[in-house]
Amino acid sequence: MAEGSEEGTVCWAELLAETTARLERAGSESAASDARRIVEEASGAEPSEFHTVLASPATVRGVASLDSMVARRERGEPLQYVVGRWGFRYLDLMVDTRVLIPRPETEEVAGLAIDEVTARSVECQPLVADLGTGSGAIALSIASECPSARVLATDVSAEALQVARANLTGIGRAASRVSLHHGSWFDALPASVTGSIDVLVSNPPYVTDTEDLPAVVADWEPQSALRAGGDGLDDLTEIVAGADTWVAPDGVVILEMAPTQTATIVERFSSQGWNASIHIDLQGRDRAVVARRPR
Repeated sequence: MAEGSEEGTVCWAELLAETTARLERAGSESAASDARRIVEEASGAEPSEFHTVLASPATVRGVASLDSMVARRERGEPLQYVVGRWGFRYLDLMVDTRVLIPRPETEEVAGLAIDEVTARSVECQPLVADLGTGSGAIALSIASECPSARVLATDVSAEALQVARANLTGIGRAASRVSLHHGSWFDALPASVTGSIDVLVSNPPYVTDTEDLPAVVADWEPQSALRAGGDGLDDLTEIVAGADTWVAPDGVVILEMAPTQTATIVERFSSQGWNASIHIDLQGRDRAVVARRPR
């Protein structure tokens, strides 16, 4: 990588071109967009002001940061981990290899939960549980966008909760309505909320143990947050089974899953007397089940 100095001997535009070329040589299919995002991070520029800094000289520190990030991306590390943060709805979340990368499908699931919480907020202060919170994406979005909600966020991974805790500090006053709990699914929840959760939401592991995943996922993201047994239903089944105990009458459960799993989960909710429906994602694929417990 070209050298910069505190006085500036190379500008960000030159570094952008060189970064793009390096990523192209490394075989990246998104070299141009990845290069821009890396240069934004190294230069400290927000996307809206990116073009205004391209003619500015880069500092030694900026060049060193850029070179480190490009080298990591060349080795195949996901861009989101390389830059260390990623957008989710209205949040800018810290992400690293301790947690899954936030995805657009999960933004839609969070939106379903937010719509439900918003509708309930007219009459009460809804109690929300986000099981398997990871980076905190869903839980913190609900707390930020629903001012009356009280949110419990759980994860079996203490390392994931460290990331969620770091992200919690970035949402301001809304953080006072969020509590983090360590443990497996319902075991992490305080006994005092038994039978009183208004909205339960989760993006649990749902990939089968034998499914082939792209290297960028299989080699970098935490497998314990992805895989769930031979049919991928282990964790979904546990959440459905526990919902009767933990969710309030007229409460709602919103679960993300694979398109091939939605019919099975609807059947299991129906067998418990719940009213369940399937919701599609932006690609038109079955992606979530929303189940309502009868009064």
